[in-house]
Amino acid sequence: MKFSDAHAWVELNEDIATVGITNFGRIHLGEIVNIELPKLNKIVKKNDAVCVIESNKAAVDFHTPLSGKIIEVNEKLLKDLNILNTSSEGMGWIFKLKINDKKEYDKLLTFNEYEKKLK
Repeated sequence: MKFSDAHAWVELNEDIATVGITNFGRIHLGEIVNIELPKLNKIVKKNDAVCVIESNKAAVDFHTPLSGKIIEVNEKLLKDLNILNTSSEGMGWIFKLKINDKKEYDKLLTFNEYEKKLK
């Protein structure tokens, strides 16, 4: 798993990236009360805003850490946002992306690098 400065996590399986919000990002936002999932088949570039996450504190744009095509969204979140509040780095993934360039993934932060940035 790798991480972006914008509090996204990424797990890569060949050229398919599963993307979600980090536990730190979720805790910082507060309880998530709504999510507008990204559009399927949308072509995105690294750092594009792809969806909106609303919490009891604010509504924020969620940015993709990689370029590619959104091929799947986690529709379970529309029925049960508690998944995102309790398992943001697991079952609470937000979307899957067919990536364009593995070099973008390689440039993301390791856990230790991400943890250092938080301090």
